[in-house]
Amino acid sequence: MLSLIKELWLFMKVRKKFWLAPLLIVFILFGGLIVLTQGTAIAPFIYTIF
Repeated sequence: MLSLIKELWLFMKVRKKFWLAPLLIVFILFGGLIVLTQGTAIAPFIYTIF
């Protein structure tokens, strides 16, 4: 997992694609939110956001 993060950082650094960093962070946060709230009482409130 660490090598994947390092490789993404090098890709963004070499190709000057720093605008991808906030996008990746948002995707990771939403993915974690969905995984953590799956099957809990919070799930109906999350689905109303979308």
